[in-house]
Amino acid sequence: MQLTPLHIQGGRELSGEIAVQHSKNAALPIIVASLLSSEPVTLHAVPRLSDVYTILELMHHIGTRHTWTGPNSLLLHTPEIVHTDAPYALVSKMRASFIVMGPILARAGEATMSMPGGCAWGPRPVDQHVKALRALGAELTEDDGNFAARRSGSLNGHFAFELLTVGGTHNAVLAAVLGDGVVTLDNASIDTDVVDMIEFLNGLGADIRGAGTHTLTIRGVKALRGGEYKVIPDRIEAGTFMILAAATRSRLRLTNVRTDHLNAISEKLREMGVDVTEETDAVVVDARARELKPVDVVTQSFPGFPTDVQPQMSALLATVPGRSVVQDPVYPDRLTHVAELQRMGADIEVDGYTQIIQGAPLRAAAVKAADLRAGAALFIAGLTTDGETVIDGVQFLNRGYERLAERLRGIGAGAVQPEPVLTPEATPLPQLAVATD
Repeated sequence: MQLTPLHIQGGRELSGEIAVQHSKNAALPIIVASLLSSEPVTLHAVPRLSDVYTILELMHHIGTRHTWTGPNSLLLHTPEIVHTDAPYALVSKMRASFIVMGPILARAGEATMSMPGGCAWGPRPVDQHVKALRALGAELTEDDGNFAARRSGSLNGHFAFELLTVGGTHNAVLAAVLGDGVVTLDNASIDTDVVDMIEFLNGLGADIRGAGTHTLTIRGVKALRGGEYKVIPDRIEAGTFMILAAATRSRLRLTNVRTDHLNAISEKLREMGVDVTEETDAVVVDARARELKPVDVVTQSFPGFPTDVQPQMSALLATVPGRSVVQDPVYPDRLTHVAELQRMGADIEVDGYTQIIQGAPLRAAAVKAADLRAGAALFIAGLTTDGETVIDGVQFLNRGYERLAERLRGIGAGAVQPEPVLTPEATPLPQLAVATD
């Protein structure tokens, strides 16, 4: 379906309060992790986003029955694994889909996966996924982009990741949960999304120790029970709105946040001269009438500055007088926002994964988002300008920001998207009754 572009009317000071949605990046692996239980699982605070519907489509193929029991509550049930493959037509839509290999392998003993797709920028190899599973006892072959995994017994042993990988950690943990083996993972990711998935699994009876540290120990269990779980708030959306407040020189109060997940963003904004005040489950960002200072930014794995807000930060720095340098060694090709910001008057030079930014006022323009976070950078930039910015590629924004135009209007922004985004009545899968016997 062709979506109507997002129209942004800039030049307004924003104010008020905005509730941050719960984390898409945490919800997706938790949904996948539900495959490990044959009993019903209810997840609360699941954002209604196109990526969620995409993973549900893949889960439906594997054998999961689902129904929405409330605006953001999702009941999942996989009484049996019906298909052990994940066809390219499904996994090509989203890179995160590759982690379904782990739970299918754990529960069915074999799994076949195509290489994942998703964002338009740069490769994100799955070599660490493959090396981990092989080291732990799985037989894994690759033929023309299709991976086939098989295990003859429980996974067991030790693997040290060669680099920090969120998806690789997810996959290895998911593959090791069931059985009677003991798996140790070193240099594992401590990302908030990994920790949230582990807490979910432990709540169903898994035995995973070391969450939030770089060493995880997974002792296999015979089976997982059903249960309920609430997904954590979205630190990337929180960071996006914090940066938006700074870019528009506004004051916003963000609720439903984990301030301990936002330290790197808060510290960088304070370095620029923004007032950031933390409350129990909220943060207030005040950049009114302030002369912001340029800063240098280098992305890192959590708890460092997140790559997923690098384009948004670049849009902010493009409005700040002086020279800023932004480096993204985590995903060096994450640069699709640059040319579009340049259309809006941004002075950005690119050298490898480094952006050298000379700040100046931006102008409204017609632009196109090529991926999710580039789209966020563009609506931030548009709200700083005098005039109307028209953003095409809304389907990417719908992957990560629920009811975006409506929520922006709630804080005083000029934002119109006539085409409705996904709603509970517009799920691309039939709502299936969940068996409870």
